[in-house]
Amino acid sequence: MAGRINDDDVKAVRDAVPIDAVVSEYLQLRNAGGGNLKGLCPFHDEKSPSFQVSPSKGLFHCFGCQEGGDTIAFVMKIDHLSFSETVERLAAKAGITLRYEEGGYNPGHQRGERIRLVEAHKAAAQFYIEQLDSPEAEIGRKFLAERGFDQAAAAHFGVGYSPAGWDHLTRYLRGKGFSDKELTLSGLSQDGRRGPIDRFRGRLMWPIRDVGGEIVGFGARKLRDDDNGPKYLNTPETPIYKKSQVLYGIDLAKKDIAKVSRAVVVEGYTDVMACHLAGVTTAIATCGTAFGGDHIKILRRLLMDNGSARVIFTFDGDAAGQKAALRAFEDDQKFAAETYIAIAPDGMDPCDLRLAKGDEAVKELAQPRTPLFEFALRQIVKRYDLETPAGRAAALDEAAPVVARIKNIGAQHEVAVQLAGMLGILDTQFVVKRVAQLARWARDRGGKGPAQQNPQRGYDTPAPATTPSGPALNLRSPAHRTERELLKLALQRPELVSPAFDAYGADEFTAPPYAAVRQCVQDAGGATGAPSDYLATVREAAPNDTVRALVTELAVETIFAKTVDEAYAGDQLVTVRLRAVDRRIRDVQGTLARLGANGDPEQLAAVQNELWVLTQYGQSLRNNGAAAL
Repeated sequence: MAGRINDDDVKAVRDAVPIDAVVSEYLQLRNAGGGNLKGLCPFHDEKSPSFQVSPSKGLFHCFGCQEGGDTIAFVMKIDHLSFSETVERLAAKAGITLRYEEGGYNPGHQRGERIRLVEAHKAAAQFYIEQLDSPEAEIGRKFLAERGFDQAAAAHFGVGYSPAGWDHLTRYLRGKGFSDKELTLSGLSQDGRRGPIDRFRGRLMWPIRDVGGEIVGFGARKLRDDDNGPKYLNTPETPIYKKSQVLYGIDLAKKDIAKVSRAVVVEGYTDVMACHLAGVTTAIATCGTAFGGDHIKILRRLLMDNGSARVIFTFDGDAAGQKAALRAFEDDQKFAAETYIAIAPDGMDPCDLRLAKGDEAVKELAQPRTPLFEFALRQIVKRYDLETPAGRAAALDEAAPVVARIKNIGAQHEVAVQLAGMLGILDTQFVVKRVAQLARWARDRGGKGPAQQNPQRGYDTPAPATTPSGPALNLRSPAHRTERELLKLALQRPELVSPAFDAYGADEFTAPPYAAVRQCVQDAGGATGAPSDYLATVREAAPNDTVRALVTELAVETIFAKTVDEAYAGDQLVTVRLRAVDRRIRDVQGTLARLGANGDPEQLAAVQNELWVLTQYGQSLRNNGAAAL
């Protein structure tokens, strides 16, 4: 049993790996103001970015689903790792050697399952690369050369070769300390009559990496006629490989996809290679499955999915390719990006096109020309006999809903007019009205697009999925709005509100969630002289995950002021204190009224004195501002 990771080492890992560098491996981040970055949340589906990262504080927070935390929490959540697995992975990235308490540490047996499986794939990839130079792999090198890929291209994409014997890789990985159970679980080996044998034998091997760049599987291409297996054989579903959630080439393409807001979806490994070598470095491919919803989520986060983004699908011109295109169109509405289809002359795929006509032809193919909806319409229309009224009516019944799904209203009207022409319907307005009616019905059923401002919260940040305990926070309430600003200052700029803030009681905050955050700051030692790990300490002081999430949210959310300085901080301090004083004055006035003229003289005097002191203090706050605190 591995010991507990030393606390100082955990802190060193947290400090050494910038959160924005880690998060940007999974989604595109853009400037959100105030030193923060924003992007589309990887933990829930959204159309406008509500996920924010604060590099200076090492925290992230989603204002939509309320997920939040530090670098370790992000990696744990997105890659489904345990705490120790995450720290070990980030430590390896940062070059930090971890120390373990409560005994020794044997990395061969005690590291997390996911890390062990990834390490096995990394070792396997290196083995396959070395085998590509062997005499047996001549057939593989010839296959690559015939498709225009030299040794440098193979090295760039990590292409390798799996020997034809039964257990070459299995024996190699056993020698590296991997157990038979790990090899079978990884999908690199499978059960044979006398123990594990290699799953891939006598094939060209393409390593499949996740968005973070780790090898999680392989694609294997048949080379010999006596191989009775499928043309392409992929890694089976494993704890680290889900074919519906990986895109081949995404590790190489993600930076350029984010940079130019464009992605090119091709069908195979060699097509990705051909595109990248031709200069189309945004090309990616699915791994033995149809392009679907999980793939869209990956791309949307990298594209910062918006109206200027482009996704171009390249499919073969045959019936199977057309079917794949129509299947892709079924998910088209999940993109905000415009989607297009590109079919090469003579139905060639990008690899064949590069061989036949060169790099420029591949670049030309990848230009966004034919919208996917237009292709889908033509495929629908050509199935009907447009010479008859019944045929035209049936074609309209199937095609009109397709046009109604076009996001841009202006484009929707224009395509409706085109559809009327394609069908030979002279009454163009009839088709336009039919499409508009279908679109209206779709909206009424709930296709409302981006989230609207939440009236309960009264500001533009998306509402949380769950509200903290206590009355709902309503930022149209001046009290709630100011209390929130003061807490943001206390967490983000404690030097501006100290030492006055530490004298504020939790009862000065009218919203129970805000009072809980104030208590966290107090329990963490206060805002005065905040140490370097101040935010982490405040988060750890939270009594539950709900309060901890609110601390993170307030630590990341932008402070709503053009100039964040002592004057602004003083205004928030005074306003919160003054409202608390006014509330207390009203309470004391109520007590005074209840006591009446016949009340106990001593008690009456004490209450009257308190009222006088409060009134004078309130007046001083109004006249002198922060100087009266």
